Amino acid sequence: MSRFGNQIRSGTRVNTWTQRSAPDDGVFGVEYVVVAGGGGGGTNSFNGGGGAGGFRTNVSGATSGGGSSAEALLALTKGVTYTVTVGGGGANSTAGSNSSFGVITSTGGGTNITGAGTVGGCGGGGSGAQTGNGGAGTSGQGYAGGDCTDNGSGNEAGNGGGGAGSKPATIAANTSRGGNGGNGVATSITGSSVTYAGGGAGGCRFNTATGTGGTGGGGNAGSAGSANTGGGGSGGDSASNAGKAGGSGIVIVRSKINAVSTTGSPTITTGITGGWTAYTFTGNGSITW
Repeated sequence: MSRFGNQIRSGTRVNTWTQRSAPDDGVFGVEYVVVAGGGGGGTNSFNGGGGAGGFRTNVSGATSGGGSSAEALLALTKGVTYTVTVGGGGANSTAGSNSSFGVITSTGGGTNITGAGTVGGCGGGGSGAQTGNGGAGTSGQGYAGGDCTDNGSGNEAGNGGGGAGSKPATIAANTSRGGNGGNGVATSITGSSVTYAGGGAGGCRFNTATGTGGTGGGGNAGSAGSANTGGGGSGGDSASNAGKAGGSGIVIVRSKINAVSTTGSPTITTGITGGWTAYTFTGNGSITW
């Protein structure tokens, strides 16, 4: 039987979750990581990097995006099919697409279109062409993109996109180096630590190999975000005015009872400490327990 139970400890009521191997009421709990597609970097040679895709998790003791605590354990029902959508990365100056698992949705990363970064799961970086602020991140999913201050005569560099784990430091708009992307967040949901959702580097008018993408797949200067990490793409630079694409997202869900069917060919990882089995989706699919 699987139940939310109540315990009384020193006069305080504590909610607990008890799961046995074969629940007779058909209700059981799962843990997840849902990462949206990263935003593309802004077009023009001084635009901000793309924001990482939003990062949501309810793994016990873990950190969700934007410095938030892990979300609550998700109760599912046996025999119900749950849809998985893996968001694609955005092209230049285009936000990433959302990823979802059932009712859990992470928001695609922001970008940079006209100077200021746009809102996303993690915000796009600001542009050096204007005194551009980074776009806001989504609460519980990621940080804002980096800001640019002072409309300096050079207008040379854009700042990095926000990551799930940090916002880039503010840079001067007339600096000769594109800003670094914000770092992502590590998760051990599959038993091994992997970092996702790093922001893309900002572009620079006169210097190509400058900014560094955030840990977790953020694109370095002149590079796209890494596939299936939700990393943001870098902003446009002197070699090419076009910003680079964001990386596609990923959905990972784990349970203590085995799924009876899946579509989309997820990678299945068994033997995880605690009796978990993880299902990793790099494309759209579904899962039924």
